[in-house]
Amino acid sequence: MFGYIHPERPHMFIKDEMLYKALYCGMCKSIKQGSGQVARTALTYDMAFMSALMHNLAAKDVKVEKRRCALHPLKKRYMAREDDISILLGCINSCLAYYKLLDDKLDGDKKGMFAFLYKKGYKRTLKKHPKAAEIISSSMESQRALEERGCSVIDEACEPTAQMMARLSDYVLGDRADEHTFALCYDIGKWVYLADAFDDYDKDVKKGRYNVLNRAFGCATKSEAVGKNADEINFLFNSLFADMRIHLSSVKFGFNHDLTDNIILLGIPTRTRLLVYGRCGTGKKEVKNEQTQS
Repeated sequence: MFGYIHPERPHMFIKDEMLYKALYCGMCKSIKQGSGQVARTALTYDMAFMSALMHNLAAKDVKVEKRRCALHPLKKRYMAREDDISILLGCINSCLAYYKLLDDKLDGDKKGMFAFLYKKGYKRTLKKHPKAAEIISSSMESQRALEERGCSVIDEACEPTAQMMARLSDYVLGDRADEHTFALCYDIGKWVYLADAFDDYDKDVKKGRYNVLNRAFGCATKSEAVGKNADEINFLFNSLFADMRIHLSSVKFGFNHDLTDNIILLGIPTRTRLLVYGRCGTGKKEVKNEQTQS
C-alpha cells in the first residue's frame, strides 16, 4: 500500500484513537509473524485502516492487550493480538510492497533497489496465500500494460488497482463478502491510485515517467492541471465519495464503526484536499504531527 489513508484526528473519539494505534502496532506484529522481521518496515497507515475495516466486516473481534516491542522496550503499549485476518493482511502488505518496488525499479526509481528486502515476504505470501499473490500479480501486470501504452483515460488507468482491492477484500472476507463490500473496497482502491497520481504528478513529469493525470490533462505541473481542470477533478472525487457513502451505508458491520466512518467519510476527503490543492488550511506542522502520533 501507499500510506495515504489517514483518520481525521480532530473528529476522532478517544476510544477510536486508542484502537487505531493498537491496530497499527498489531499489524506490525502480524507482518513479522506472517512475512518475517524485515517486512515490518513496509507497514503503512493504510493497513491499520484495512485491519479495522476487515475485522468489522468479518464480525471478528479484535483482542487488545498491553505488550512490549523492539522500538518501545521500556513501556508496554496497547496492541491488537495477531489473528488470521491481521496475518493475512500482513502477507498482502509484504506482497504489495515487493511489487511496488519492482515497479519503481522498472521506472528507474532508486527505491526499486530495495525490492530484494521483501522478496522473502513475497515468497511466504505465495506459499501461504497463492490466491492473494495471484490477484496482486495479475493486477500489477494489467497496470503496467496500461502504463506502457500510455493510457490517458483516468477511469481506465484506475481499474487494475480498484479491482485488486475489491478482489482482495473478497478473499479476506470469504463468506462475509457481498456486492457492497466489493464496491466499497473498489472505490477505496480507485482513490488510492488517484491519490498516488496526484502526489507524484510533478515528480513524474520531471523524471519523464508515466502519470495518467499528466496524460489526461497535458499540463506541465500539478498546480496548472488543477487550475485548468478544477471542475472535472471535483466531479471525479465527489462522485467517488458519494459512491463510498452509498456502499458504506449498505454494508453490514459486526461492531461499532466510528473509526472506519471517520477515515472514509472525513479522513479520505481531507487527505484529498491536501494532495490536490496543497495545505488548504492544514499547516505543515499539523501534517507532521498527524503522522507522528500513530
